Amino acid sequence: MNTCPPQAALRLRAELYRLLRTFFFERGVLEVETPILSAAGNTEPNIQSFTTTFRGHVDAGTPERWLRTSPEYPLKRLLAAGVGDCYELGRVFRNGEAGGRHNPEFTMLEWYRVGWDHGRLAREVEDLVQAALALVGRRAEVRVCSYRELFLDKLGLDPLTAALDALRQALGESSVDPEGLTRDDWLDLLITHRLQPDFPRDRITVIHDYPASQCALARIRHDDPPVAERFELYLGPHELANGYHELNDAAEQRARFERDNVVRRARGLREVPMDANLLAVLDAMPDCAGVALGVERLLMCLAGTDTIADVLAFPFAQA
Repeated sequence: MNTCPPQAALRLRAELYRLLRTFFFERGVLEVETPILSAAGNTEPNIQSFTTTFRGHVDAGTPERWLRTSPEYPLKRLLAAGVGDCYELGRVFRNGEAGGRHNPEFTMLEWYRVGWDHGRLAREVEDLVQAALALVGRRAEVRVCSYRELFLDKLGLDPLTAALDALRQALGESSVDPEGLTRDDWLDLLITHRLQPDFPRDRITVIHDYPASQCALARIRHDDPPVAERFELYLGPHELANGYHELNDAAEQRARFERDNVVRRARGLREVPMDANLLAVLDAMPDCAGVALGVERLLMCLAGTDTIADVLAFPFAQA
């Protein structure tokens, strides 16, 4: 086993970090740093967190601490305090996510633009990815489409209205255990098994306006049927970024956190404490759009590899 860090990958990462900081400095976006350990966790049922225990004085607060799965909640608290456009480039942690394209600790770039919607922010993500591609002498064509258009074009079905049986049949010969799968699970499987693998490698694909049931922390626009003001950006078959026109309604956000924990209980998972600090200020957060981008995924695209270990100094098994 080769345990030596790949020098070319280390240098490429350093070049990318320099480009990212220059990109945001020139656009007036402030770099900030927020806590990695929190008294609250991520309630999202499909994301599992690491926890640790603080052994110091009880006055320091809750002993159990959660390693962040993203810097989203503290960044939103800064937005509510009036910091304005900001970004963070730092490590995040997700338990159980290890494999060819996943590492339990990885680098996330997350940023917020005050007064922007998800469409305008998606265009800035395109600009950033094109600038990163220029580091290796490449450029990508861009395709922008709605979630609905993507499914209609490639699979001939409407993901917002199609019957559940139609979604199951569209998965084709893929072997999947259907036990406990929801409508959104089937839609996700169609993305990952039928659509995403065929995205051309030299194309940026931006998908916007997701089903309202996949809103996460995004606003819902009351079309017929309603859609979440959310986008995802892919470079080739790799999902790089997930962005929202951000929800700033504390009561609605609390209800979504509570629904997440209901799903967790149904799956036999532990409930996760909601972020009370975020909920206390969310109503004061300005209208904004935010996005998180996986740095290793972008590095994989730049390096021309489908294996995350190729762009890490030391992968999880060697850490």
